[in-house]
Amino acid sequence: MRPALAVGLVFAGCCSNVVFLELLARKHPGCGNIVTFAQFLFIAVEGFLFEADLGRKRPAIPIRYYAVMVTMFFTVSVVNNYALNLNIAMPLHMIFRSGSLIANMILGIIILKKRYSIFKYTSIALVSVGIFICTFMSAKQVTSESSSSENDGFQAFLRWLLGIGALTFALLMSARMGIFQETLYKQFGKHSKEALFYNHVLPLPGFIFLASDIYDHAVLFNKSELYQVPVIGVTVPIMWFYLLMNVITQYVCIRGVFILTTECASLTVTLVVTLRKFVSLIFSILYFQNPFTVWHWLGTLFVFIGTLMYTEVWNNLGTTKSQLQKDKKN
Repeated sequence: MRPALAVGLVFAGCCSNVVFLELLARKHPGCGNIVTFAQFLFIAVEGFLFEADLGRKRPAIPIRYYAVMVTMFFTVSVVNNYALNLNIAMPLHMIFRSGSLIANMILGIIILKKRYSIFKYTSIALVSVGIFICTFMSAKQVTSESSSSENDGFQAFLRWLLGIGALTFALLMSARMGIFQETLYKQFGKHSKEALFYNHVLPLPGFIFLASDIYDHAVLFNKSELYQVPVIGVTVPIMWFYLLMNVITQYVCIRGVFILTTECASLTVTLVVTLRKFVSLIFSILYFQNPFTVWHWLGTLFVFIGTLMYTEVWNNLGTTKSQLQKDKKN
């Protein structure tokens, strides 16, 4: 029952989270900081109440290690959300972030001195080609759709390039954080809930530097059209409703993934997360009518095939099937 619940939480939480993020970004493209702050605050308060036991529970991993991890996590979260303010469409945002495998492999080779099979290198090449195709086609759309003025088109393209640079930086930083987290867990053991809490509570003072931008967008949110919340009948500015739903669905998504990792094999987790990304992408394209050409579809196909190849899904499925047949015979 719990695995089925986890899958339901991942699809319901993560997919709807992308929808509310896009609703926010379409109305106010620069609202990334207030969204990030709200998500961090909610998870920090929840963790303080239920994980840290109102601050009475001592962390299993020393705070100084969390400080390093938190710096990376905070940077990745802020940069990823801010990229939406730099002419980065939501579908490209999702596809580009699927390139985490590339970043993990590159840093794994450089830092951990890992070596991979030809099969894995091939899968990474597919992911790279897929991301390149989607990125290249999006670049053409930015320059052609931004403005009839050549100067405005060039400025829009430069802004888009900055967004691509931001996503690339966040991708590499996220991979480095994963390696650091892996070494910590080997030394101190796995403490997922604790890490989730400290990764969200320790960065909160950093939002002081973003306070002006957060306040400006809070004012803009207050000025948005009123919306009557179904069932409870309360009327609130619609942007605050979108933000609240984004925060709640983000929490549901994170909890779903956490339950999934504790209840299911890594193969199942990979399949569910990959399929969830694909469903979110399809919904974003169809519901929000984001521009998506045949080339984008080809690039997306390369990314998802490469991801499944990297995780050796087919090999693992074959092994599982043969094992089940043996069990039946016995």
